[in-house]
Amino acid sequence: MQVTSNDVLLVTGATGLVGSHVAEQAVQRGWRVRTLVRPNADMSFLRGLKVELVHGDLDQPESLKSACDGVTIVIHCAAKVGDWGRTDEYRRINVTGTRSLMEAALATRTLKRWVQISSLGVYEGKDHYGTDEATAPCTTGIDGYTLTKVESELLVCDYMRDRKLPAIVLRPGFIYGPRDRTILPKLTERLRSGKFAFLGAPEKLMNNTYVGNLCEAIWLAVERDDIVGEIFNIRDPRAVTKREFIDTVCDAAGIARPTKIVPLALAKVLAKAMESTWKLLGKKDAPLLNNARIKFLGLNLDYSIDKATRQLGYAPLTDFRDAMSVSIGRRV
Repeated sequence: MQVTSNDVLLVTGATGLVGSHVAEQAVQRGWRVRTLVRPNADMSFLRGLKVELVHGDLDQPESLKSACDGVTIVIHCAAKVGDWGRTDEYRRINVTGTRSLMEAALATRTLKRWVQISSLGVYEGKDHYGTDEATAPCTTGIDGYTLTKVESELLVCDYMRDRKLPAIVLRPGFIYGPRDRTILPKLTERLRSGKFAFLGAPEKLMNNTYVGNLCEAIWLAVERDDIVGEIFNIRDPRAVTKREFIDTVCDAAGIARPTKIVPLALAKVLAKAMESTWKLLGKKDAPLLNNARIKFLGLNLDYSIDKATRQLGYAPLTDFRDAMSVSIGRRV
């Protein structure tokens, strides 16, 4: 679709990493941008942009009606993220909230495009070597976040089939970039402490996805009419090893490179024991080791982006090392 001055773009999760970049770039493109923000969220960055701020919450369906009024494009970035916690808490936002937003957007009868930000985490938690979109999502999941990302993606697919939702689903991997307030800050803190250790072979691949590269895929999904209904894996053009990933973070942040390696089999045993203990004690903070962190640091996460390259036209130019330099804030 050709975006005009009559179109209104709604960005959910606009105070987060992906949503803030989507809103910023959309404004730079001259588009009319509306953002759905929770009343208690930090809106300082968004206030500096020419965007409309609408207070609302995915778990409050009535609040979504005004946000969707007249909207023609929805970029659904909002989600409850994390690697620990009750599944029903993730489901309330990621699944029920997505359903409520789709209902509100379809009720306006103005919706032309919906871009669903899913995750490569929808695939089974095992080693992957070139896995593509022909592989079905894993419906058992390893934690509340990944399971409900599967459920929300399947729900969007149901709406595409049954309600004619004009959607495209993008599955990014581990997203990094400027304004990340969670994973990279915690990772650099761990690296500075000297307590970081690789889990298993450091030469296994990451599913690294620079937020700027993901935004390129999002704009293609908005503007291309011939790929509605499709699902695309999205990652950086070059997947990097765990070692290159960690070493690049260290170099960018001025931290000594780690060398310690914990055998993966031992890490899995420790993760299982820690998860059981943490659940028994009802702890709200994630243990040092859990299945999600085993997946992030211990598994080979190589996913094919051939379909995105071929059908979507996805061809980002930003390489991992340059992207991480910008993300950390220092040159490598």
